[in-house]
Amino acid sequence: MIVSEMQLPPLSLYVHIPWCVQKCPYCDFNSHAQPEVIPEVQYIACLLDDLDADLHYAQGRELQSIFIGGGTPSLFSAEGIQRLLTGIQARIPFSANIEITLEANPGTFETERFAGFANAGVTRLSIGVQSLQHQQLKRLGRIHNPEQAETAAKHASSLPLKSFNLDLMHGLPEQTLATAMADLDGIIALNPPHISWYQLTIEPNTMFASKPPVLPSDDVLWEIYEQGHIRLAAAGYEQYEVSAYGKPGHRGQHNLNYWRFGDYLGIGCGAHGKITLPNEQKIIRTEKVKHPRGYLDLTRNFTFKQWQVEPDERVFEYFMNRLRLLAAVPKAEFTAFTGLPLEMAEKALADSINKGFIESTADTWQTTETGRLYLNQVLSDLLTEDS
Repeated sequence: MIVSEMQLPPLSLYVHIPWCVQKCPYCDFNSHAQPEVIPEVQYIACLLDDLDADLHYAQGRELQSIFIGGGTPSLFSAEGIQRLLTGIQARIPFSANIEITLEANPGTFETERFAGFANAGVTRLSIGVQSLQHQQLKRLGRIHNPEQAETAAKHASSLPLKSFNLDLMHGLPEQTLATAMADLDGIIALNPPHISWYQLTIEPNTMFASKPPVLPSDDVLWEIYEQGHIRLAAAGYEQYEVSAYGKPGHRGQHNLNYWRFGDYLGIGCGAHGKITLPNEQKIIRTEKVKHPRGYLDLTRNFTFKQWQVEPDERVFEYFMNRLRLLAAVPKAEFTAFTGLPLEMAEKALADSINKGFIESTADTWQTTETGRLYLNQVLSDLLTEDS
């Protein structure tokens, strides 16, 4: 089934810091309420040992990006983040234009650390605003207020960062078109280089799943998306992914590598990785020990499980990521990064092409405007084809 030698894609690194002040009711990430004293020094030592165990997967590549996520990584000290980044660079060289993102909350405590993070080597902050309305922030379990969010954004813009992102949700409990646009207008007024504007979804095993809030109707959700997209475009933001909008030159490079089916090492509690092994014609995925207690136990392996992505699974995995991007998909890239024949992709996409969701040319595939609205259906058709 493998028809061509696979190429090594670019390499990124995801670092997971699991602690946060409190668990938000919509969050299904691997996060834990912070202990009285966060074991920062011990955890960083474990992260670097974890990376040591995975170094062979780098296969001579430089790191193109690092994303430090959580949890709330901004609970760590700037000195700790600097020690972590110095340790990483001692093990894997950084590309000349590496993007290093750190997730942060807008609370006063974290905001005071922003300058230290920039001095430590962080080039981009991703700030979880989610809403600029008191009532919605309370419903979402956020511990900051709108004034702190605005202060955090203004502080980030004054620092020597290459970029920063503001996260904003829409489709919030009982949200109307007017209140959603007020939130978006407030974020646009803060003039961040990048905005992640995404719809709240109810995930299993969350507080919202057990006690679902009243969410806007599909008609209201569509109006919010349509009007929001117009406002973002008018303000100079280019949509390049389903929920990502950037000013020119400010696209998030780390997530772009995910969506382009690039490789990434994952270190830290519950972190996932995806690695290509061209010499073995394999793609593997890794998952690290999830709970902090187990991860901090230095007598055990950091890897919880590792598995191979079988050839017949690669088609879905490739397009599940790649079709999130609005740009056309080069057919040559599919073959290079999966090792599979184009016929497999064409067969899997046939229904979506016939429905007008995907446009196929001699060299590319691309979702149509209708296809972007029915992306879940496209992926469902791919799963049906795989099965």
